[in-house]
This record gives sequence, C-alpha cells and structure tokens, in this order.
Amino acid sequence: MALSPQFGSITPSQRQEILADNFLTFDASTGGGTFAAQYLPEIYEQEVERYGNRTLSGFLRMVGAEMPMTSDQVIWSEQNRLHIAYNSVTIVDASANTININPGGSGDTFKENVISVNDTIVILDANGNEAKCLVTASNNSSGAITAEPFTAAGLDDLGFTDSQTGAKVFVYGSSYQKGSTLPNATGTPGAQTGYISVQPSFTQFSNTPVIIRSKYVVSGSDTAQIGWVEVATEDGTSGYLWYLKAESETRLRFEDYLEMSVVEGEKKAATSVISENFPGTEGLFAAIESRGNVNTGFTAAAGLDAFDEILKNLDTQGAIEENMLFLQRQTSLDFDDMLAAISGGAQGGTAYGLFENSEEMALNLGFSGFRRGSYDFYKTDWKYLNDASTRGAIDGVNSIEGVLIPAGTSTVYDQILGTNIRRPFLHVRYRASQTDDRRMKQWLTGSVGGAFTSDLDAMEVNFLSERCLCVQGANNFVLFKGV
Repeated sequence: MALSPQFGSITPSQRQEILADNFLTFDASTGGGTFAAQYLPEIYEQEVERYGNRTLSGFLRMVGAEMPMTSDQVIWSEQNRLHIAYNSVTIVDASANTININPGGSGDTFKENVISVNDTIVILDANGNEAKCLVTASNNSSGAITAEPFTAAGLDDLGFTDSQTGAKVFVYGSSYQKGSTLPNATGTPGAQTGYISVQPSFTQFSNTPVIIRSKYVVSGSDTAQIGWVEVATEDGTSGYLWYLKAESETRLRFEDYLEMSVVEGEKKAATSVISENFPGTEGLFAAIESRGNVNTGFTAAAGLDAFDEILKNLDTQGAIEENMLFLQRQTSLDFDDMLAAISGGAQGGTAYGLFENSEEMALNLGFSGFRRGSYDFYKTDWKYLNDASTRGAIDGVNSIEGVLIPAGTSTVYDQILGTNIRRPFLHVRYRASQTDDRRMKQWLTGSVGGAFTSDLDAMEVNFLSERCLCVQGANNFVLFKGV
C-alpha cells in the first residue's frame, strides 16, 4: 500500500486532530479500502436511523389486556341468539303448506327444530315473497313443519314453489284458542312433536398458547471489543458496545414477535402434515376470517354507501357503539376521502359528530374519529400494515388492509368461576403459575457477562414466552381485504 504523503513528509500530531501532514491515504487506487476508514471513529461514530422507529408492537396494548392462565388451553363460551330463526329452509310442498328447516350438522353448524305447534312464523325468500303462518304440526327430529298461511289457502298462492330452497323462517309469537292448554310434547327427547321446549345453548370456543423463543449469542472475545459506533435504540438504550446493541435489537424483535405471533397465528388443520406437537394458535386475522366479517375492496370510490353496508351488517350483530379502525395507509386515506366528499352535510352531516358537528373542524383530511348513524369510529394507522418488512410488502389480492375492532368489554361465562365475567373483546392469555411466569422470560447462560452456567465461552441471552389471543365476539369484528 502506498503512503501519501511520501515517507519523510508525515509529521505525527501530539493530539487527535486532522492536519494536512499526518494522514495516510486508503483508497482503491492505492491498495484498497476507503479514504474515510482512517477517521474511525470520528467520521462514522453515529448510526443513521434511516428507518425511524422500527418496532411494530403496541397494537394489543391499545385494544386489549393481558391475563395469566395455567392450562394448555383456554376455553370460553359465547351466547347464541335469543330468537328462533332458520336459514336454508326448504319449501317441500307449497300447496300442502309443508316446509323443512333441514336440521342436522355438528358442532357450530348443528340445527335443531324448536318450532312448536301454535307458533306464528314468517317465511321469506330471495324473490320478495312473504307468508305469515300458524304452525299446525312440527317434528323435532326431522324438521318437518306444516305452516298454514293467514292470508291464503296455500304457500303457492303467495309465490312459493315446490322444492324451493334457501327460504328463511323466524318465529314472531304464538296463537292459541280460548281456554286452551299447551300441547303436550310427544315422542322421546330429540324426536318430539307438538310443543317443544327451547333450551338455551351457548357456543364454545378455545385456543391454545404457542411457545415463542429466541436467543442472542456473543462470544467472550467479542464482548472485549469496544465498538466505536454510537447507537441509540427504540427502547432508549445508547452507548458504544456493539454487542449490547445487537442484544437490544434481538429483544425488540422478540417483543414484536410476541404480538405478531398472536395476530398472524394459525391453528393446525387436520390436513396439515405438521407434527401434532405443534398445534399452532388462532390469531386475530384467522379468528375474524372464520367467525367475523370480511369486507373486500373498500375504496374511496365506493363512498359512503359501501361503508353503510358495513354498518347494516353490524346492526345484525352486537351493534357495539364505539369501534376502532386500524388501517394501512391507502385504506386510511380512502376513509379520509370518503368523509371529505361529504359536502355541506348533504347526507345528514352525521360524519361530523365527534367534531361538535363543525365542518371546518372535521374535513381536514386527517380524521381521528367520526360518527355515522349510531356508531362512533376512531381511526388510526397501523404500522404493522405499512412496514415494508411485514404486511406493508403485500399490496393486492387478498392483502390485509385494516381491521375494525369493537371497544369495551364482553360478558362471557367462566366455567371455572361458575359465573359471568367481563373481558375485553381482544385480550392475551399467557402461561403463569406461582413458580414460573412465562409472560416474558429472559435469562443468561454460558460463562460470559455474569453467567456461570457452563464452560461455553460465550454469553447467551435467552427469551421465551407462552401465550395466545382470545378474540371474543368475533362477529363484531370486520377485516378489510384488498382485491
């Protein structure tokens, strides 16, 4: 490597200062390296934070809570609907007024005929036909019902046809003669006719915790090297020891995994070839996909009418008044555009509710909340959906563009306590006992950094957690997906 200036013209300085006659040139033309290499640590002493705050966690802290659990499974029960209604009803013989609710199935799809003789019902179909009928015969097991219309001799007179499928039925009351008694239920339980007692039921859900682990390893020799790069991380730590910088980033990444695992988690399907030792866990997206509502292709062009369709669907569910919207950037802008398009209260001005009905205050293209109908919505960007290293890298068909989450709590039956308890709709359960708390464990192994557990000439920083997410009342959640 050549010297520049030439030997004899270099004058060492007594202090660390840059002078014209005390440096060596390290560049490609003189043997490789870079000119700036000689100036370390003075020139590159500070790390450039080009990605800003890189952490993604915090979403669950905003919308839920964390509670301990002691078992391999968490089970909760959710109430079913109060009133009696059936979809996918078949009109067997329209002139004879016979229908069948098609009972059967198993688990969550099980249907039992609990419509009794003398119940009054409404029969509807997709063609707009409607019949209000008195039930004169009903079979608990077969689902066969005779329903005599009040306004015609037969269902065929009201537009229904033989073997028609997809009709809907709901009970709106009953009608009895003067001085009558309730008809007796005949037959064995599960195969009765006449009066059928309605037994309240509930739907049971469960989830299993997943064990999340990570480890950072640094050798004893490397810990003795003093790094000259000044660092500052998202958790507030700073300094010059590079291996501590790496440990800090490992911890931050692990904390993100704690949230990402229960957001993206999937249970092992029966068709999966994964070992039974890895049952998986049901995450937020999977729970909404299977038990909640999915809205595909929401855009600003769709306007308020498309959003109103979401509200109509919420009306059919729990109708939770306050809801939170966690959105990716484009969907968030679509909501802003949708609301900004409301000019002068042309559609009732309801979008200004949270802004004291002030148009100037509301239409500023940066909404934090709005009111529509009887619902309040609080909107924010979700960094996880924008980050290029996670969901932000996916934009297109079937991509996740946001979620609507009800605020507040739900009432569920705790089988251990034997009573109803209130829990946030979204909350994390982690394994913990009197001897071991697995919410967030961290420990050192090896023979470096204060640990003396083995003859390994390294420091191992271990991280572990065991947790799952409970999504209760998923029918009140909405998942926004791209097209």
